[in-house]
Amino acid sequence: MEEKIAIQGIKGSFHHQVAGEYFGQDVPVDECRSFRELVDSLLTDRAVSGVMAIENSTAGTILPNYALIDENNLQIKGEHYIPIFMNLMALPGQKIGDIKKVFSHPMALLQCQNFFKDHPHIELVEDTDTADVAKRISDQKLKGVAALAGRTAAEIYNLEILNEGVQTMKSNSTRFLVLSAKNAAPVVSGSNKASLKIILENKKGSLVSVLNILRDFDLDMTKIQSVPVIDVPWKYAFFIDVLFGEEEELRKVLGILEELTEEIKILGIYKNGLL
Repeated sequence: MEEKIAIQGIKGSFHHQVAGEYFGQDVPVDECRSFRELVDSLLTDRAVSGVMAIENSTAGTILPNYALIDENNLQIKGEHYIPIFMNLMALPGQKIGDIKKVFSHPMALLQCQNFFKDHPHIELVEDTDTADVAKRISDQKLKGVAALAGRTAAEIYNLEILNEGVQTMKSNSTRFLVLSAKNAAPVVSGSNKASLKIILENKKGSLVSVLNILRDFDLDMTKIQSVPVIDVPWKYAFFIDVLFGEEEELRKVLGILEELTEEIKILGIYKNGLL
């Protein structure tokens, strides 16, 4: 039985592109309608690994995905960045003036807001997946409807690109995490990045103390994201990414942080995807 990679969306989506680039172009995929279904695919062993978008350079962080990773004890095994070029596509022969509605994933719509300010006649509608909209337009021969998706989706589903690169920031890119449901996944050789979840003690200066420890041990913090602790009002968990040199030094820092925090959890130790 072939080992599949779980993706959010269908073939032609950006998640599908990442799976191909990271695991190989012919890798079989389990197409999931939502991020929660992607997690279920991992937990039920339908897929051995999964690809999940976590943040975009224009639209920001997908906060619910941190909760999905944490609550289901998923392991981060790697990361992958891709440039995002959003293209407006429709059935062949359609013009921009013919389009009444554009369907796409909420993050895609956020990344293209400026373009649609110049086309106020177009209604923007949130949908589950960029490529799925393209497929629906093709299958149902929908006129007056367009999709925002990557060029591959237009090629797979025989749509015509009306406008290329309609994202607001031309240097737009998205970071994806490579996930596994296996606990204590082995550290990849050559790893130099760690993702941590920290809940601080209710003491003045507790966050500053943690940041000072990272600085003193020359760990480069590349991201810090606060997320509410659901069952405790006004309490926050901090998701932190750090770059490190030697794993031994990282372990030493983690030992110190255990004494300074209420909870510390390693979400993954893996290779920096930007190198």
